[in-house]
Amino acid sequence: MATIKKKKSVWINQVFFLIILILILFFYAGCVELEEQEKEFEEKVEVEKEVVELEIGLEEKENITLITLYDNYEFDPKLNTGWGFSCLIKTGDKKEGKNILFDTGGDSRTLLYNMEQLNISPNDIDIVVLSHIHGDHTGGLSGILETNPNVSVYIPSSFPDSFKQEVREKGAQPIDVSNEKQIYKNVYSTGELNSSIGLKEQSLFINTNRGIVVLTGCAHPGIVNIVKHIKEMSKNSICLVIGGFHLGSASESQLNEIINEFKTLEVEKAAPCHCSGDRARQLFKETYRENFIEKGVGKMIKI
Repeated sequence: MATIKKKKSVWINQVFFLIILILILFFYAGCVELEEQEKEFEEKVEVEKEVVELEIGLEEKENITLITLYDNYEFDPKLNTGWGFSCLIKTGDKKEGKNILFDTGGDSRTLLYNMEQLNISPNDIDIVVLSHIHGDHTGGLSGILETNPNVSVYIPSSFPDSFKQEVREKGAQPIDVSNEKQIYKNVYSTGELNSSIGLKEQSLFINTNRGIVVLTGCAHPGIVNIVKHIKEMSKNSICLVIGGFHLGSASESQLNEIINEFKTLEVEKAAPCHCSGDRARQLFKETYRENFIEKGVGKMIKI
């Protein structure tokens, strides 16, 4: 009887040991598989990053024309001014290029009047990009869509659903932008960048034969932060920064620091307008001299 109990005990111990061994092997196999999956994921992410950089660096460049359609600063006296900003980006030639409208100013009436004076039709617009939710950048959108709803409207994902629904109701297609995104050949969005007031804003940058052109709506995330972000993304020199710099309330010392940062970042030319402020424009002009571009409604820049 004792012998039977002893054999039974030995058998139980062997079974228990076998179970433990199986569990250890299973756990080890799982760890190896998980490690391989993590390695594969990391390699995939690295490849995707490399692809984005190659796309930015290797695409064939096209001629670019920038036309300010809406601004509170005057350039062409036959056009109307208003508080806001809108810039038309013309890429390539008429047959193969695209017309991208960056922001739409504060109201449709002023925007459409200025476009008419410049012989630009809403039907010429292929893509609309809105930098942020403020009305002085989105106010003219309805006027564009009433005439030409056949456009894609790239908007920050943080825009309210009601705004996106209005775009759909007018027949256009809203496209959410959260992260960096290619809008068109050589034209990219920074994706949503945060600001100190909690507002999210996207800026555009264009890869040209002269280097990177940066377009900002109001630069709520900070104009220097935006330029640094784009320079890091593009791995290229900055030939021009244009748009609202949001420096109207900045002190003299803050303005000088920002201009020095521009120089450190080797920004070749500057064209502040809209919310940049008179004093900021003056100081940029004094520092940049011939590389300062007097910006206002009707100004055309060819690159």
